[in-house]
Amino acid sequence: MLMSKKRYIELTDAQREALKELHRKGSLKSRTQKRIIALLELDKGQTQKAVASIINQSGTSISKLIKRFKIRGLECIHDEQRSGRPIKITADQRDKITLLVCEEAPEGYSQWSLRLLADKVVELGHCDSISHTQIKKILSKKNSNHI
Repeated sequence: MLMSKKRYIELTDAQREALKELHRKGSLKSRTQKRIIALLELDKGQTQKAVASIINQSGTSISKLIKRFKIRGLECIHDEQRSGRPIKITADQRDKITLLVCEEAPEGYSQWSLRLLADKVVELGHCDSISHTQIKKILSKKNSNHI
């Protein structure tokens, strides 16, 4: 007696073609590519363990992908919006901070300190509030060596 493999997901022809087309483009994030491969392999009847091995992921990741597919369809290949505090400092504000650090330090100071910069940014009205640690992150991303 032949035992049939359990199919964790079944893609429609349209879904299968859409995934193959996305995979051919190749300009997607690695995570997205792996999810596409996983869905296509699961559709072929591969086991979760085999698929996990193929894309070098854990079995738990494959189980979660299957659950997301059943809820969200093909949207499961994309990352969900993450929670967390939204970015408060705009690109324009970061540019102003970077320009400020290039200016001469205030009278009585040989160079800008992070706290001094944070105070000056608020004083100039570039933003309502900013911490010296945020200033440090902004300047380190800009590779500034003025402080």
